Amino acid sequence: MKTARPLPEELQNRPFTIAEAAEAGVSPKRLRHRSLAALGRGIRSLNPTLELPLSVRVRPFVEVNERCAVSHLTAAELGWLPARRQKEGPQMYHMIRPEGAAHLNRPHVIVHRMKLYDDEITLLDGIPITTPERTWLDLAEMLTVDELVVAGDSCVRVPRREFEGRDLPLCSLGDLQRMIDRHKGKRGICKAKQALTLIRVGSDSPQESLLRLAIGRAGLPEPELNVPIIDDVGTRHHKPDLSYRKFRIGIEYEGEQHGDEAQIVRDIARSDRYTALGWTEVRISKRHMVHDAKAAVAKIRTAIVQAGWRPGR
Repeated sequence: MKTARPLPEELQNRPFTIAEAAEAGVSPKRLRHRSLAALGRGIRSLNPTLELPLSVRVRPFVEVNERCAVSHLTAAELGWLPARRQKEGPQMYHMIRPEGAAHLNRPHVIVHRMKLYDDEITLLDGIPITTPERTWLDLAEMLTVDELVVAGDSCVRVPRREFEGRDLPLCSLGDLQRMIDRHKGKRGICKAKQALTLIRVGSDSPQESLLRLAIGRAGLPEPELNVPIIDDVGTRHHKPDLSYRKFRIGIEYEGEQHGDEAQIVRDIARSDRYTALGWTEVRISKRHMVHDAKAAVAKIRTAIVQAGWRPGR
């Protein structure tokens, strides 16, 4: 077989649809050449796609599957919601298709046919995707209650514009409740109702959410989230990840970035501030979070008991 003619540059490093290839002047014969991998009916790729961003990989699958939107775990990953990621194996993309639409059976696509309202679809980089609140509800079919709380906390948290370019949450607690009310009887709805009672505004990371849930299961009082320390003269200081103002205890979760030299310097300065303010700092790391965060809970229980807390008070 002769060497294939080069593809247009814009098609060389990503999967593409046959329709857009035809628009770019690629002949049907070139599209049948063995140098191109068929990723499903109407989709081709010159090179492997696993290392490409998810938005690039999933786009052609939405374009060839009419009336579909990215949903469930794929929508969570595309929309930066924490959720279980796909394990090693063939790439599979979750898509939702309105109830009553014709059945689809395509490679690499898991199609969910269910009730879908127009206002439950939005565009992300031009790709139709379920809204954060609808994605959260769909995740109830697949995630545990704890995982669903983590995703919900991420939906309602107020971001910092200087870090994320936005200062509005992805949705509100009311939006999540509206999804539950709208889709009575949907698979996972009972799990969603349970998770909603545990979602809080203020958690900045999945580990903070999981720590808060473990604290609750252990029967300890619920901490506040990212509330600034205010000293006796009214000066606002830093915000502990979790805190008990009554007991002057701040809990800091230290992720992997806390091994950075500059961050270590900042952490030492933060510990000094705690001491100067008359507060106790409880530092939690990944190693404390195994086995339902039992080690973390033990550290926190010791601190609040020493500060005067007693069960039942």
